[in-house]
Amino acid sequence: MDLIAVGETAPPFCLPDSWHSEVCIEAFRGRWVILYFYPKDNTTGCTLEAQTFSAEMSDFRGMNTIVIGISPDSCESHEKFMKKHSLDLILLSDETHVVLEKYGVWQKKKLYGREYFGVDRTTYLINPEGVIVEVWPKVKVKGHAEEVKAKVVSLAGNNPE
Repeated sequence: MDLIAVGETAPPFCLPDSWHSEVCIEAFRGRWVILYFYPKDNTTGCTLEAQTFSAEMSDFRGMNTIVIGISPDSCESHEKFMKKHSLDLILLSDETHVVLEKYGVWQKKKLYGREYFGVDRTTYLINPEGVIVEVWPKVKVKGHAEEVKAKVVSLAGNNPE
């Protein structure tokens, strides 16, 4: 499945968070949503990505923006990951890959000649009406949270500084 295009409505979903509470994307209508998909808790790139988004949370809150990370890890893995790195964001578990597939990020990959399915690191920016306004495919972690923040500032027009 392809990534969802800019201008499309973000597909609805509900998934469990780090503490097994159900979180539905529709609950965030009226707010900007940074929805990022990542491969695995406690790996170098994924940890850096979560930490950099987490470090920007006070600014994001000031811009009426929520940050949600989704991976195929379990709720228990997310809980440990959140505690270990003092993360300040929402992490959702998609162990069955339903939402990962719906958003087009569960893709065939190749490593050392071996094919497998995994998460293609992707970020979506969703406006308060629930429409996707920006997509970052094949994300490179370094500088990504700052780039997303700059985009929220340019679109929302409310710089927190």
